[in-house]
Amino acid sequence: MSSNKFIATHKCVETQFSTNYFNNPQAYLSRAEVEIMLGITLQQTRVYREIKEEGRQEGRQEGEQEATVKLIVRQLTKRLGQELSKEMQATISHLPLTVLENLSVALLDFSSLADLQAWLDAQ
Repeated sequence: MSSNKFIATHKCVETQFSTNYFNNPQAYLSRAEVEIMLGITLQQTRVYREIKEEGRQEGRQEGEQEATVKLIVRQLTKRLGQELSKEMQATISHLPLTVLENLSVALLDFSSLADLQAWLDAQ
């Protein structure tokens, strides 16, 4: 794409966005409209590939977090001989992955819910 065409396209996109946004903030350009204005598909752009990879990475991290929480809750239930309350499960599910990893080792020394609560309070 030539420099002049890029500048003209940019001004067109900027004008279209400004007009839509300020007259109706709920209005956004559709994917097809952006592709027509730029003359390429969004999948061809580096920014699209980068955003897609970031989304994949976030998905992997969230999946790892969820799997770790489920495993720790199961281990605690077995170790303590009783189901954890929904509140306790929610507290555990909001812990960062590094803290969950520490909990997975610490729980081996727990003999009661009080031990778990004391450990959580210390974090």
